[in-house]
Amino acid sequence: MEAGGASKSRGHRRWICPLLAVSAMFATLPLVAGYWGALHPVFDALAHFRLHLAALVAILALPLLFFRGWRQIGLTALILSVAAAGSTSLYGGKLAEAVASDTPSARYRLLHLNLRYDNATPKAVLSLIGRSNADIVTLNEVSDMWRTELAFIDGAYSHRIVCRARAFIGGVAVLSRRPFRHPAAAACHDRGSMATASISLGGNTITVAALHLGWPWPFDQHEHVNRVYPVLETLGPTAILAGDFNASPWSVTARRVEAAGELTAPRLVGPTWLKRPLPDLLRRYAGLPIDHVLTKGRVRALSIERLEDVGSDHLPVLLTFEIEPGSEEQPVLQAKTER
Repeated sequence: MEAGGASKSRGHRRWICPLLAVSAMFATLPLVAGYWGALHPVFDALAHFRLHLAALVAILALPLLFFRGWRQIGLTALILSVAAAGSTSLYGGKLAEAVASDTPSARYRLLHLNLRYDNATPKAVLSLIGRSNADIVTLNEVSDMWRTELAFIDGAYSHRIVCRARAFIGGVAVLSRRPFRHPAAAACHDRGSMATASISLGGNTITVAALHLGWPWPFDQHEHVNRVYPVLETLGPTAILAGDFNASPWSVTARRVEAAGELTAPRLVGPTWLKRPLPDLLRRYAGLPIDHVLTKGRVRALSIERLEDVGSDHLPVLLTFEIEPGSEEQPVLQAKTER
């Protein structure tokens, strides 16, 4: 009986270990290819799933550590997966620490959300905007339905630019409690996928931009970045860019956006998107981190956090920030407006 059990165990080992090893090897191919995103958008598309692929390789490699003759392969694959996962932590900066002062700086809030064009709970979104007490709101997928719903908060956010898009999912928007510094220069760009506005905050002027990039390869994300690149280069010296990039922070796509605007991420926000109706808890730990809030210049980020689910397939992101003392003047953005 025992001999038969041992024989059966050896038989299982004969095919399980090679299967795990081959599967781990094939999983490492797209994982490694994701580091070559600068060569072609197809590789950059794989980079968005770096954490997921690293987790898959680790799951496949771990059992091999318990079988003699397969431990070296398992250990190599495990080290590769840990290194890949660890490399993602290199992206994103460090939040500023609050400093006590006799004359503390004013604090502001920016709320970003991809609304989802057909969100079935618009009142939950409007309630969140009100409860967040955000000074500025940047929105993606502002469909015709949402243009109607946003009219309910006209009084609170009377300074706004809402861009129409040719796509049925809608364009982007920047809403503000604070006045636009140059109202005529607030502009829509690239068929409503990007909006820019100069906003006056306590005597300081800050450029705020909302951006919604297209999907990765085989779609036109790479070309989309090329189209908005000149606009990103014209952002003022003190600015915030928020949006759904459909790209992870460590992708070439995200780094190109940062480089064009000389922007940085205050801190990695974490996963924000997962296809509905999968649960919110799963989205927070296994979703894709594709919603970004980037800053530059005198913007001093104090905190950045994900808020509760409000019916979209994206989580809202809230940035709390200060503006450091300075005297630089924001340029007036000159661009064709497509409202």
